[in-house]
Amino acid sequence: MPIKIPNSLPARGALEKEGVVVMSESEAVRQDIRPLRIAMLNLMPQKQMAEMQWARLVGSTPLQIEFTLVTTASYQPTHVSTKHMEDFYRPWNEVAREKFDGFIITGAPIEKLPFEEVYYWQELTEILDWTQSHVHQSLDLCWGAQAALYHFHGIEKYMLSHKMFGVFEHEVLVSSSPLLRGFDDTFPVPVSRHTETRLTDLEGIEDITVLAHSRESGLCMVEDRKHRHVCMFNHLEYDATSLRDEYQRDRSQGLDIQVPAHYFPADDPNVEPRNSWRSHAHLFIANWINELYQNSPFDLSQVGEGSPNAVTLKQGAQS
Repeated sequence: MPIKIPNSLPARGALEKEGVVVMSESEAVRQDIRPLRIAMLNLMPQKQMAEMQWARLVGSTPLQIEFTLVTTASYQPTHVSTKHMEDFYRPWNEVAREKFDGFIITGAPIEKLPFEEVYYWQELTEILDWTQSHVHQSLDLCWGAQAALYHFHGIEKYMLSHKMFGVFEHEVLVSSSPLLRGFDDTFPVPVSRHTETRLTDLEGIEDITVLAHSRESGLCMVEDRKHRHVCMFNHLEYDATSLRDEYQRDRSQGLDIQVPAHYFPADDPNVEPRNSWRSHAHLFIANWINELYQNSPFDLSQVGEGSPNAVTLKQGAQS
C-alpha cells in the first residue's frame, strides 16, 4: 500500500522512480480504510534528505500511511528555504491538538551541546510529554533518542574521545521482540556520532529493554515501554553514500576525521561504498509499523486515553 505525501514534495519524484507507491489526497479518500497517521519532527539541517530517507522506508510497508512533516515553532531552520518549510511542514503547535499512531523524532547535529543549551529544548520537552497523550508509539533517532532518555529518565550522554564513525556489526539481544522479528543474529548499522549513551546507565531501570548492541560501537536500540518510545541511536535510514558524504564534508572543512570503519571496500575511500544494511532498515520499519497497526486504537481519539503518563497540553501548544 502507498504513502500519502504532498504532490509537490521534492522527494515524491525520486520515490516514484524507486518504485515506492505514492498517492494523492483524492486517491487516498477513495480507499475505505483508515490510514495510519505517522508524523516526523525533522530536526536535521538537510531536511530534504531526511524526508527522502524516511518516506522511502515508511512508504515501503503494506499499509496506507498518512505522513506529516512537523517542525519546531520556537526555532526556524536556516539550512532550508522558508518556502519549503511553509509548503510542506506544520509547526508542532498547529498539530498539538491532533493524535497520531506513530511519531518520529530525528537526530540533530547538536549532540556536543548540553541538552538545556539547545535553543528549542523547552519546546522539545513539551513535545515529548505530548507524545504520552497524543501518540501511540514514538521512534526517536540518534540525538533524539538521547534527548528522550534524558528527559524521561535523566540518563546522560557522554563525549567520546573520537567520532564513532562507520558501519558496525550489532547483536540482537532480545530475539523475541516484535521490533526485531526476522532479524539475523547480527546485523550491520551505520554509526555517526560524537557522544554515547552508556549501557551501564540503563541497568536496573524498570521498563527499559536494550534490544541491540555492538561490542565495538555501543548501544543501538532501546525500548522504553513505560513511555512507549523506541530509541535508535544509529542510522539504518542512511543511503549507501551518506557516510562518504559526511567524511568528505568533514575533510573539506579541515576537521580531524578518520575514514569510516568497515565501510569502504578495503577501507579505500576512493572506492564506491556499498549498502549492506538496507534490508534490515526496511525490516525494522516494517516491524515498527506492523506494531502500530496491530495495537493502535482504530478510533484515533482513544490514543493516549488512560495512559498513566498522559499530560494536559499547555496553553502555548493549544494556540
